[in-house]
Amino acid sequence: MLPSETTLNIFAKPDPLRDILGDLRISGLSYGRCELREPWGIELPAQREARFHFVAAGSTLLKAPDGTWHRLDAGDVVLLPRGDAHALASSETVQCTPLPDIVREEIGHRTYRLALDGCHPPGAILFCSSVSFDAPSAHPLIELMPAQLIVRAAGEALEPLLRIMADEILAEKMGSATVLTRLADVVITRVIRTWSEAQPSNGDGWLSAIRDPKIGRALAAIHREPGRHWSLAALAHLAGCSSSSFRDRFTRSVGTPPAKYAARWRMHVAGTILRDQRLSNGEVGAKLGYDSVTAFTRAFRRITGKSPGSLRRIPT
Repeated sequence: MLPSETTLNIFAKPDPLRDILGDLRISGLSYGRCELREPWGIELPAQREARFHFVAAGSTLLKAPDGTWHRLDAGDVVLLPRGDAHALASSETVQCTPLPDIVREEIGHRTYRLALDGCHPPGAILFCSSVSFDAPSAHPLIELMPAQLIVRAAGEALEPLLRIMADEILAEKMGSATVLTRLADVVITRVIRTWSEAQPSNGDGWLSAIRDPKIGRALAAIHREPGRHWSLAALAHLAGCSSSSFRDRFTRSVGTPPAKYAARWRMHVAGTILRDQRLSNGEVGAKLGYDSVTAFTRAFRRITGKSPGSLRRIPT
C-alpha cells in the first residue's frame, strides 16, 4: 500500500466522538491571565458559559460544584461544561473573594489580567476562560457531561496549544480574538477526548456510549442527519443489534431512549437554525423533515417547552 493510501485510510476511519464534538460550536470567548500570591481564593458564580482553567505554574485547589476539593498542579486542566459555581484557592481554609468583586485589568475585547497580591511569592499562574457554546442548554451531550472534567498533566498535546493562547492574549495582536476562539475549540475537544480516554471502559454514560462501537455509530448518525426521523429499527440496523437489545443498550448507556435523544437533538438543531438564519418556521421544519408548519411547531413546543417564534420573530 502506498503511503498516501495509508494516510487516507487513517483519516477515513469512523470517529463518532469527532462527529459529535463537531456539533459543540463556540460562539463566544473571554480569556484571562491570573497571577496569584498566597493566601488567595476566588469564588466563581454559576454562569451560562462553560469555564476552563489551565494551571501554567504552581498549584491550586479547586472546590468543585459538589463541594469536594481537588488539587490541580502545573499542566492540569479543568473544564466545567455547564459553568457551575465553584472556587479556586490556595487552601481549603482561605476566605474566597467573589469574582465580580475583584478588579481586573482589561487588555482587549473580552480579555483581561487578574492579580491577587498576598504576602508570598506567586503561588500559581492560571489561564482562565469562559466559553459560550451555541445553544448550550439544548445540547444533549452537555447535559450528560459531569460537572467538571479534569485532565492531569496536559502534556505534549495540550500544553503547547494553551501556551499559544497565552501568547496571543498577552501580545494583543490584530485578530487575536479569532485565533483564541479557534484554539479554544481545539483545546476543549482535546480536553473532552483526553478525559474520555481515561475513563473506565466498562462504565455507563455518554462517553462509554460513544466508545461502544454499536451505540457510537448510532449516536454519530443521529448527529450527522438530524432531519431524518430515525426509527428504532433503522438505528438498531446501524448498530447491528435487534431493536429490543439496541433500545435497552442505548438507554442504559446514554440515559435516555434513542427516540427521545434523536428528537431532542433535532430540536437543538432547529433552535440553532432559527437563531442563526433568516428562515421561516416552515423552512426550518422542512429542513428537518416536517411536512407542515403545524407539525414542526407542535413538535418544537412539545420537546422544548417554547414556541419557535420565541427564538426569532420572523414571518411564519
